Amino acid sequence: SQIVDFFTGFTNIETHKIDSAGQIDTSGVEYGMDFSEVMGQQHAKRAMEIAAAGFHNIIMTGPPGSGKSMLAKRLATILPELTFKEAIDVTRIYSVMGLLEDKFPYNLSRPFRSPHHTISNAGLVGGGAKPKPGEISLAHNGVLFLDELPEFKRNVLEVLRQPLEDGKVSIARAGMKATYPSQFMLVAAMNPCPCGYLSDPTGKCTCTQPQVQRYRSKISGPLLDRIDIQIEVPKVKYKDLSYNLKDTCKTKGETSFEIRKRVKEARKLQEIRFERSSVSYNARMHSRHLQSFCSLSAQCEKILEQAVNVLGFSARACHSVIRVARTIADLENRLKIKRHHLAEAIHYRSLDR
Repeated sequence: SQIVDFFTGFTNIETHKIDSAGQIDTSGVEYGMDFSEVMGQQHAKRAMEIAAAGFHNIIMTGPPGSGKSMLAKRLATILPELTFKEAIDVTRIYSVMGLLEDKFPYNLSRPFRSPHHTISNAGLVGGGAKPKPGEISLAHNGVLFLDELPEFKRNVLEVLRQPLEDGKVSIARAGMKATYPSQFMLVAAMNPCPCGYLSDPTGKCTCTQPQVQRYRSKISGPLLDRIDIQIEVPKVKYKDLSYNLKDTCKTKGETSFEIRKRVKEARKLQEIRFERSSVSYNARMHSRHLQSFCSLSAQCEKILEQAVNVLGFSARACHSVIRVARTIADLENRLKIKRHHLAEAIHYRSLDR
């Protein structure tokens, strides 16, 4: 009778609303690892924090055992929790691939994908006779970690260039075309040379200069230009390792929770900055955004000009430096980019030196 009264206009039934966002709580996600477990490597931790704050791509170069993989695996623990929209986007992709757990219909943690270096083009970017998402789409809104980067086939690495630029990948087949999202943070790690000990102070490296050049040439300049932060991760010194239980509290570094708090504050500034823009992070800024949000003083302009002339930065690398400097300023809650912000950003271009 209530339905009849409603349709005849004698009564009103209030619309029942479901708070979908409230049903998906990503704040309690646990990763089972923490940044405090990484001994030493303060320089690399700082670079990781900047990368997380601005969603910048990062590459680490260093000898075996220096902690590159350990740092990369903990990057997701300092990224902000997935928003409702991000969680839905990730869930849709994982649902298509049949990767969701039966017990829970949503994917709440930041994706972390680490494919082996033998992966094919189709496996990385997607494809096949019946197109399906690849690793870059499975890493959407999360981290794609490529360990031993020069070991990947060059043609496989080159297909990353366009998705890194556009944040999506299109796959065309006879009679159909599929477009998958691929806004991921690329984290790469590599040895400085084939044997891995070029930068080791003990002089264990046995590689010749031509061997080193051939090894590094496997990664093209255009791909490196799209990686905003390039750092060296040296061998950990013994004094940074803590085996004495009495000294553990003294030497233990910051936790992921502490670092994530600063990252989230920097992200809030970016949300306000790009409120009416098509981009969401500093790393996605184009030249027109740099003009609007990254004005440089005359002193900063001079520092950048000297760096370009001495280090031979390309135009894209120059823009990368400015984007990273903007993120460093955000972490300090500064409206303007200062000289020390720019100087630190230039320092994170180790492969250009």
